[in-house]
Amino acid sequence: MTATAKPVAYGTEDILISLCNSVTKVLNMATHGEIRYSGMVQRINKTCLKPDIGCFVLLDGGFSGLVVINFSSQAAMELYQSYMLSMGMCKDDLASSHTADDVSNVMGELMNQIVGDFTNQIGRELQTYITQNQPRMLVLNKPVMLSVDTQLDKPEARRVTFYTGHNHIFYLELAMDGTEFIKLYDFEPQEAVNPDELIAQANGGGTAAAQTAPAQPSRSEHDDLLKSLGM
Repeated sequence: MTATAKPVAYGTEDILISLCNSVTKVLNMATHGEIRYSGMVQRINKTCLKPDIGCFVLLDGGFSGLVVINFSSQAAMELYQSYMLSMGMCKDDLASSHTADDVSNVMGELMNQIVGDFTNQIGRELQTYITQNQPRMLVLNKPVMLSVDTQLDKPEARRVTFYTGHNHIFYLELAMDGTEFIKLYDFEPQEAVNPDELIAQANGGGTAAAQTAPAQPSRSEHDDLLKSLGM
């Protein structure tokens, strides 16, 4: 880097692009679909879980944040059915409603893969370490406001519109502390441990989604979560 060259900086939008690319990468591989996202991003004041299915994951480590994905029932069912059929399941054995537990389990597994791919990518590209909690999936009939459970100095929030292969819409929201990663010197992105392992396992399976789906909270935990969200 010369004395007059400006250091390369990675901000909120760059991190958001990495997250969007993880969404399309994981969902395209899992469903053999054509997921795409809008070239425009919205600045928002608050993140929100919205009907019909809302999912959120907390991030911590190099930066703190909250990832929310809100699926319409049509988008959730399209992704669920495509994923299960790609694993060799019979269509007659699939759930017929987005409120079924099987749909929530599968969408939670996909969310887990998305955030896992994202944190691996951030670790390689920005040389920082991010942890995540277990994704939470909620079937909703009304919006629920969410905030990151930590003190943020400069909170920023963004929303991006996604489209499925059949043009059903879902939304990604990211809230995080306003930050910049400044490149001090040139380096090769580090190889993450077991890259894309979750995706490979999902595509290599051949049985029910219950084999790969993460453990879901018990009914009492689920009720406590709803209560804490004011529902």
